[in-house]
Amino acid sequence: MSAIDVCAAVVPGVAVTGAWLSAALDGQAGHLMQVTDEVGRRLAELQLTFGEGPLLDASVTGGPVLASDLADAESASRWPAFAPAASAAGAAAVFAFPLVIGAIRAGVLGLYRTRPGPLSDFQLGDALVFADTATMLLLDAQDGATGAAARGAGPGGQPAGLAARRAEVDQATGMLTEQLGVSITDAFVRLRAYAYVNDIQLADVARDIVARRLRLFPDPDLPLGDRT
Repeated sequence: MSAIDVCAAVVPGVAVTGAWLSAALDGQAGHLMQVTDEVGRRLAELQLTFGEGPLLDASVTGGPVLASDLADAESASRWPAFAPAASAAGAAAVFAFPLVIGAIRAGVLGLYRTRPGPLSDFQLGDALVFADTATMLLLDAQDGATGAAARGAGPGGQPAGLAARRAEVDQATGMLTEQLGVSITDAFVRLRAYAYVNDIQLADVARDIVARRLRLFPDPDLPLGDRT
């Protein structure tokens, strides 16, 4: 059994619609390992694009974040960009569980439902067990990353397609540090800002930058970027 198997098993086990697993990246859950459906993938990307959402909060705080109704006032206040976008993507509730052992934060397990409503006590307990299992398996997979790479998978057994998406985002961010003369953090902020303002998926923006179809401007007084 692997961490990505847990991602699939948690859906019927906790009675949710879908799930995704993100590995830790610079203290945030940004390295998408596995998704069970397109909505889950979109939810993970929205949080990365907006820089807000239950998974990022869970990664920072080290505790579960349970948003049982994305349409309520609390969610709208807490995540003003993510909550309405997630609702539009098809999610009504999102539950995030950090993958933590002591000071080690391995990532976050995200769950969503198409209908609002909290997890029952039993479902919450089961979700925590799944998260603990995923933590151990993910850390084991990271230790065996060399073997996974030999089988054609990405880091820690990440599916090759998701690994390619992440590689493009990383490559685009690196290119922007040179083009804009900024730090990696600021370059990623600019990348997210362009995706957000233009309502384009982050991976698509990264792909255009890598292919040199899109160039962002260093001057904040100019438009964000220009397509060729």
